[in-house]
Amino acid sequence: MAKPKNTSHSGAGQLRIIGGEWRSRKLDFPHVEGLRPTPDRVRETLFNWLAPHIGGAKVLDVFAGSGALFLEAMSRGAAKGVALDSNRDAISNIRENMGILRCTVGEVQQTDALRYLDAIPSDTFDVVFLDPPFNKDLLKPACELLEQRGWLTEDAWVYTESELRPSELGLPANWRLHREQKAGGVNYALWQREAVAQ
Repeated sequence: MAKPKNTSHSGAGQLRIIGGEWRSRKLDFPHVEGLRPTPDRVRETLFNWLAPHIGGAKVLDVFAGSGALFLEAMSRGAAKGVALDSNRDAISNIRENMGILRCTVGEVQQTDALRYLDAIPSDTFDVVFLDPPFNKDLLKPACELLEQRGWLTEDAWVYTESELRPSELGLPANWRLHREQKAGGVNYALWQREAVAQ
């Protein structure tokens, strides 16, 4: 999803796949106001954290924007991916880039993320990316819906980018903070879900 201009999200309409099958491929993304891909160094750190878990994973990118996280996951061997965004141009561009890369295991939907997550899921996901527009109070309700509606596998991994520190987010109590770092004004963190005892 498009997000406010932020010094940590830079780019002149082009992103680079860092690793995996499409390593070093450069892809265009539209000049939608505020749209920025997650920076290379942040993506590299994230996918180093996720390296043991991304191969064969089912991935959900809730606020896909440029598609940088989604396409990086597909490049690195995710078995299935779903990307969501409310912006028509962003979604059209992700579809175009999937065609360029001949990616056939990804699904892209133009939709309101919270409305989508408020439904009963037809599948569960191993890895979820949450990089919403800042200062719009989308992150916490998205996390609550992921947990409450049953979108996550028992030990799913969830990545968050936020203007707030991880300790201030108020995420579900059974999500354990695995790693966190900061780049400029962006706090990024990886969480692991712990199954709730029945």
